Amino acid sequence: MNRGAMGFGSLALAGVMQQERASATPWSPKATHFAPKATSVIFLYMDGGVSQVDSFDPKPLLAKENGQKPKFKVDATVFNNNGNILKSPWEFKNYGESGLPVSDLFPHIGSCADEMAVIRSMTAFSPNHPNANYALHSGHILSGRPSMGAWASYGLGTEAENLPSYVVIHGGQVPSGGMQMFGSGFLPSTHEPSTFLTSAPVLANIVPREKELSYQRKKLQLLAEIDGSLAEEATHAEAIQSAISNYEMAFKMQMAVPDVADVSKESDATKKAYGLEAGYKNTRIYGAQCLMARRLVERGVRFVELTINPGNGDRWDQHGGLKGGHGKNAMAVDQPIGALIKDLKSRGLLESTLLVFSGEFGRTPFAQGRDGRDHNPQGFSLWMAGGGIKGGTIYGATDEYGYRVVQNKLTVHDVHANMLHLLGMDHKRLTYRYGGRDVRLTDVHGELVPEILA
Repeated sequence: MNRGAMGFGSLALAGVMQQERASATPWSPKATHFAPKATSVIFLYMDGGVSQVDSFDPKPLLAKENGQKPKFKVDATVFNNNGNILKSPWEFKNYGESGLPVSDLFPHIGSCADEMAVIRSMTAFSPNHPNANYALHSGHILSGRPSMGAWASYGLGTEAENLPSYVVIHGGQVPSGGMQMFGSGFLPSTHEPSTFLTSAPVLANIVPREKELSYQRKKLQLLAEIDGSLAEEATHAEAIQSAISNYEMAFKMQMAVPDVADVSKESDATKKAYGLEAGYKNTRIYGAQCLMARRLVERGVRFVELTINPGNGDRWDQHGGLKGGHGKNAMAVDQPIGALIKDLKSRGLLESTLLVFSGEFGRTPFAQGRDGRDHNPQGFSLWMAGGGIKGGTIYGATDEYGYRVVQNKLTVHDVHANMLHLLGMDHKRLTYRYGGRDVRLTDVHGELVPEILA
């Protein structure tokens, strides 16, 4: 006893640590590399490619040379049905104290200009929707890699006890490339997104079939025992452990999800601000998505991504009918996004929530056919707002036609690096061992942009 006395403390410590390991989950909050500016991300995914020269990058020369043949070298486009210079159908106005220019497509977003950093020097890796979408989400033009949301979940976990760390709020439009672009790839499947809808039920199978909760609890216990025994024998038990964890999370979500989806307790003023009473159906749908996004980050969910809805006839992909197509899409998202920014700010959540608004590429400054615009990966705009962003900022530039980047060229690797940085993560240190090497979201690329960081 004398000789072993000093060992009792170690035994007690081992017991405590074992309890902590038992209570920990793959979503438990993890330590950051440094103090974060943001604790959550809301990614406003504009599927199809918003035209930069019609939104956040005004080019007066397009109006001056409207209808003329381009005076610059035109690279091959997707459809090679290239027409003349096409001016923007919308006027631009300067908003806020910063005087940041935004087109008449987005008056509500424009009213939040002093919260936004507009990056005008984005480039894409591909002119094709699926490949550009994969790159936007995972940094690679091929499918199967983990998305940025999955990386955030893997690196940070969640502060929500009964909700997953990563949620996609699906408006109904399946993007080019499919829903796998949001997936966890080779990361553990616990970091796969939960896909919510805006109509009831917002999540499939969220209502239990069992009459009593105890019945379901016993089923889950038996399932965990069976899977646990299998995991002990399996060479690679990670997938089995992920399945066990996912069953437990699904059980918890049965109470939490209906609550987060219930907006009946929101004030009439809030519902109206988000557009839930708007005459245009798609404004109401996207308004519900934005309001749910706020309610999710309010409860500690780490990464929320919103897709657009299909009722506008097409995504932001107007190869013809630019004015009508972009106009309808903007009518759907502008009011809800403006309300989301202001609502987050009024609740003290904007400083801890990073918002990112982007499509996969931009559009050409010359027409496709008569009144459309083809894909343009050589220069487009996105904006960020909220947690750690220097508002009222413009970074980078395209040429006088808005065709090619001529100053401070960026790629999605740079965007991902800055997103992770604001979440307190060094993108070079957030890695996962796969295929014999330590893989990261930004591959071997990605630079911080101090000019947009507060």
